[in-house]
Amino acid sequence: MTNIKRILVAGGDARQVYCARHLSRRFDTGLTGFEQGHMEGVYDCMILPCVPIDESGRVPAVAGDIPAEKLRERLAPGALIIAGRITQKLVENFPGYTLREYLSREEFQLSNAVPTAEGAAEIALRELPVTLSGSRVLIVGIGRIGTALAGILKGFGADVTAAVRSAESAARSRLMGVRPVCMEDIGGDYDAVFNTVPCTVLKSPQLEKFSRETIFIELASPPYGIDLEAAENGGFRVIKAPGLPGKTAPVTAGRIIANTAEYIISEEENHE
Repeated sequence: MTNIKRILVAGGDARQVYCARHLSRRFDTGLTGFEQGHMEGVYDCMILPCVPIDESGRVPAVAGDIPAEKLRERLAPGALIIAGRITQKLVENFPGYTLREYLSREEFQLSNAVPTAEGAAEIALRELPVTLSGSRVLIVGIGRIGTALAGILKGFGADVTAAVRSAESAARSRLMGVRPVCMEDIGGDYDAVFNTVPCTVLKSPQLEKFSRETIFIELASPPYGIDLEAAENGGFRVIKAPGLPGKTAPVTAGRIIANTAEYIISEEENHE
């Protein structure tokens, strides 16, 4: 792959605007899908949002979804496309291009954990009828986001417990001064439960072990870690909050996407 000089940032939300702004320091950068966007000439790289394309072959955008064929017209043959996820629909609509994804990369996930955790804490501060200081909270999963969130909540003076599956995760929790509990044994009188696990672990039998006063904050994307139907039927309150960085810290989130894209571009250029 030849050195990339021109990048088109297409679709998405405010994160993409700040992503384009960050990349413009180094590249000739275009932006489309926004009122303030501009798209001129041909580009040798394109950056798409976390959800890159819908079932109708259109890239979601603030100023109106963009047909894939309109974007293909602006791409050089074999251009590099960097998207949140590589889906079958993306492959079908952009044949012959080099596709890479950023959501699965470790540097992206580590960087994204902090704005996600801060956004989750903000929700708790706004929604809880009590202060975080002295509150009993449970974090389901102690991975990147859970670890960042535990540190923030402890800083507020919350009594933090982490639901874990492995001895390694339990040891990590103890090192942070967080009380571990086996996933199978979760339940109790918590003020808030934060789920970070991307598969359904809180089903009806587990939910029934919690107080109806507990607020559940869902940080994972579909299919979610909380069985939403079971929660609704059981009278539990669930706040769905996936994609928090784009909502609460779009400047930081955009910079994280841009930095990850630069890593990917560097790898592709050095791979030749």
